Amino acid sequence: MNFLVNFDHVSQAYSQRPVLRDISFGIAPGRIVGLVGPNGCGKTTSIKILAGLIHCYEGNVRIDNQPPGPHTKSIISYLPEKTYLSDWMKADDALNLFSEFYMDFDRNKATEMLGRFGLDPKMRVKAMSKGMQEKLQLLLVMSRRAKLYLLDEPLGGVDPASRSMILDIILQNYTEEASLLLSTHLIYDVERIFDSVIMLGYDGIILNDTVDNIRQNSGKSVDDVFREVFRC
Repeated sequence: MNFLVNFDHVSQAYSQRPVLRDISFGIAPGRIVGLVGPNGCGKTTSIKILAGLIHCYEGNVRIDNQPPGPHTKSIISYLPEKTYLSDWMKADDALNLFSEFYMDFDRNKATEMLGRFGLDPKMRVKAMSKGMQEKLQLLLVMSRRAKLYLLDEPLGGVDPASRSMILDIILQNYTEEASLLLSTHLIYDVERIFDSVIMLGYDGIILNDTVDNIRQNSGKSVDDVFREVFRC
């Protein structure tokens, strides 16, 4: 199988404390993959390596047959766990920034999603709630025509009533030619959109399979399997 993402025997440590231990997985084009696991197991580190933000690691990483670098950054749309927008910005300013910075940014799509999320284009980031900031960042990321979307905990600050709408927007604005890797601890709310799941533990990958196979083989949801493995 041809993979868009190849993560091959990757290990990484902070101050000699291992975070990733010989991790290998591939992501094919057109797949939505959940990256799940307890805090500190390396989910965010894995995503940052793919995004080209962490360079000090062992192993081999290829995205679109290239190592992380200028080419891969041009085809990746990355949503970090923490907000990166300046407090002084209005929502409109954020759209202007992405329009100028990314050739593949669809301004009309972003404006439409602003309305669907009920966000005021003139509201400043510092006046927004955490959930509103996350919605703004998500619509910016999903308005790019990328090959790979990396979403790190996109629903952490969003109220339960908004999660279903956000997942629908992700599905509607994700193209079948692209791949999407979504890190989350809200498995119950999100697993309906996953094609497959990579379950990370502290010592490596515990499970890497399609959602259909997981449900068929265990007779349980992905959330139930996760809770059973980690005794949540």
